[in-house]
Amino acid sequence: MTNVNSMSAEEIRERVTRLAFDGDTLRFREFLKKLESGLPAGTGIALRGSVVTNERWKDGRPFDADGRGTSDLDVTLIGAEVMEQWDKDAFYIPALHTKPLCDEDPDIAPGLNNLREELQKLAERPVNFQATANIILFARDVLFNEPYVMLVRSK
Repeated sequence: MTNVNSMSAEEIRERVTRLAFDGDTLRFREFLKKLESGLPAGTGIALRGSVVTNERWKDGRPFDADGRGTSDLDVTLIGAEVMEQWDKDAFYIPALHTKPLCDEDPDIAPGLNNLREELQKLAERPVNFQATANIILFARDVLFNEPYVMLVRSK
């Protein structure tokens, strides 16, 4: 597998399109447009996880190793306003890093769950949302080797 650190952001976006959207650039753009329009203005959007690295953290196997649509999309949302969508007890680090909004815990950010479910239908796979501060996103990349690709910069 190609080391993400040696890839450009464009190469990573191409990998994401190929792995998560069957190479369908229009479907990926529609996903991103729907995502961006459903979030507070100025929210940053990043993708993390095996769709970026093509390697699952728990076992090292490739994205969708168990069949099409079996790997999820880990969408990280950056910004204080979007973080306000999470219940106050749904944070790993208060005001800095939330727990993931996912099928197993859909009520921790109820205002975003419909959007997440719509995106799952479009992507034809599980989609998880997590909100974080820029410093946490950076720290996860540098300290824990959890690379990401920015899709939309926060304002």
